Amino acid sequence: MKLLGKISTTLMAGATALSMAGGMAHAGEFDGYTLRVKLIGGAQYEPLYTRIPEWEEMTGAKVEILSRKNHFELDREIKQDIASGSINWCVGSNHTSFAPQYGSLYVDLNVIMDDEAINAISENVINASTVDGRLVQLARHSDVSNLYYIKSLYEDEKNKADFKAEYGYDLMPPETWAQVKDQAIFFADPPNFYGTQYVGKDEGISGRFYEMLIAEGGTFFDADGKAAFNSPEGVRALQWFVDLYEAKAVPAGVPNYLWDDTGLGFASGNVALNLDWGGWASYFNSDDSKIQGDVGLIRAPKGSSGKRTGWSGSHSFSITEACDNKQAAASFVSFLTNFDSQMIEARTGLLPTRPDAIEAIIEESKQAGDDWLVHVFETFGASMAEDAFAVPSTHLWIPISNELFPELQAAIVGEKTAQQALDDAAAAANQLIEDEG
Repeated sequence: MKLLGKISTTLMAGATALSMAGGMAHAGEFDGYTLRVKLIGGAQYEPLYTRIPEWEEMTGAKVEILSRKNHFELDREIKQDIASGSINWCVGSNHTSFAPQYGSLYVDLNVIMDDEAINAISENVINASTVDGRLVQLARHSDVSNLYYIKSLYEDEKNKADFKAEYGYDLMPPETWAQVKDQAIFFADPPNFYGTQYVGKDEGISGRFYEMLIAEGGTFFDADGKAAFNSPEGVRALQWFVDLYEAKAVPAGVPNYLWDDTGLGFASGNVALNLDWGGWASYFNSDDSKIQGDVGLIRAPKGSSGKRTGWSGSHSFSITEACDNKQAAASFVSFLTNFDSQMIEARTGLLPTRPDAIEAIIEESKQAGDDWLVHVFETFGASMAEDAFAVPSTHLWIPISNELFPELQAAIVGEKTAQQALDDAAAAANQLIEDEG
């Protein structure tokens, strides 16, 4: 997709100049140096990495990618590196939800990066990227999930009549999670077609449960800092996942699903409703998707409290304290978060962390007549402004998640009741909290 129109071109040129001033390297500045990095991998992250050869050509450096894994596997690998004292790399993918647990692994970017590169990022994202007063990451894009759906299912007259007869209200894109459950069960025809799906392991299911807990009016920790998710609100939140699994309205494999599984599953045309992030928006409407031209999008539904789900965070890059060439690392991070880089990600539906890139992608999409991407950015922009909330800001979030998600899985597959699973998870979480003193 090319930039169309004078306004978009001007925005891009101005922002690129700002990025050059904000830390992009001079030609040949790092001749002969090899920058060792560990990056998140996956379908929605890869387009950005096609720019790495540009940075290499400009600076004379080479990039050695030591890891290219999903973030859960990468997190485990980084922790192994910390435990073994083998931090022999410079740049690592990070996330605002993961960052508090890494202690002094990463440098304060305020010390080594130019102000222009930092100030180009939205202030609220910079605040979320700061841990104990230290800016430990520079964000490439932000995410929050909204609800995609297959439009033709809601336009079918027989579906409308049958649904109204069974559930007593009109079939339309759901406003509440209770309606999502009704509609998912209604549309399901296993094993050929499913009403919805969800990520079912690692922090993916912990975060999904967390946002449903908030939407139900619950809280993860009480006023004393103890686990409080085994509440009636928590049971209602978990029961939503359990009920859909028991009804076979979701694929049997969801306890093993991660993000690529849900995105590719929806694009296969075999799932009616899909809570997912903006990075899949262009793919869902591409030639590679079975639902091209038949995709709708609404803001995430509400729980029984009237609050929408809105688990949010930002994917980012960090620089290790052990890095042997922090200026090269800073140049690389600045390059992968500059205006041009964020526009590459924005064209797939990812939400930029730079206000100038947000403005430019909306203008570009309007001038290109791409009503879908305009709708995507307006919808996700509203969600980020009004619905988004982060996971609890504690270094124990991931350790607690690692105790929580197996219990959530046990309830989903029927090995425990929702209350038993949450009670056991809360006991384990409180033990972690007590061990921390």
